[in-house]
Amino acid sequence: VIMNLNEFISKVKELGIELNDNQINQFNKYYELLVEYNKVMNLTGITEYEEVLEKHFYDSLTMANKVNLNNSTLVDIGAGAGFPCIPLKIAFPSLDVTVVDSLAKRMKFLEIVIKELNLENIRCLAMRGEDFAKQHREEFDFVTARAVARLNILNEITLPLVKVGGYFIALKGQDGLIEIDECKDAFNKLGARIDMIDEFNLPSENAKRINIFIKKEKK
Repeated sequence: VIMNLNEFISKVKELGIELNDNQINQFNKYYELLVEYNKVMNLTGITEYEEVLEKHFYDSLTMANKVNLNNSTLVDIGAGAGFPCIPLKIAFPSLDVTVVDSLAKRMKFLEIVIKELNLENIRCLAMRGEDFAKQHREEFDFVTARAVARLNILNEITLPLVKVGGYFIALKGQDGLIEIDECKDAFNKLGARIDMIDEFNLPSENAKRINIFIKKEKK
């Protein structure tokens, strides 16, 4: 069973997110732009509507039932075609979002998405995560990264960005647990610890996902 729009709406509701008509229209518009621009630049290998709903949109929102994103600040490192930052911004309009990716072409695409969807308090920066991190230490409540790099590399870029008491949330596939083992010592050095590991399967095709919530405890 592939996820259709009604299932998407009800599955998202199970995460504690009630989508209104405007938000549903924004998701549909985002899908249209994704498919349109994917013809001229490599944004995603997944273009079927139902698959995008499940593997990109729903998957991006799965972290939202474990933390309170309202009225907080979030930076998405290596955002690619906008996951998870754009779905999160649509679902949580009060979220202040910074999008960082080294590919300027992708940032141009996301700027078009932001304009077409009338999203506010969201900005795009075409730069490397490492360079961004040097300038913005401990500025954000949440840092996210999805399908960017292995955790032992990501930690050193993302954790310095997180405010004490905030979270780095890594959205991973089934290798997530192996990656945690690779960097047990590093968390301590970076003033952080693993607070939660959320393992689940995507509804239709049982693909395993692991969201790792790493809490920053000291400077």
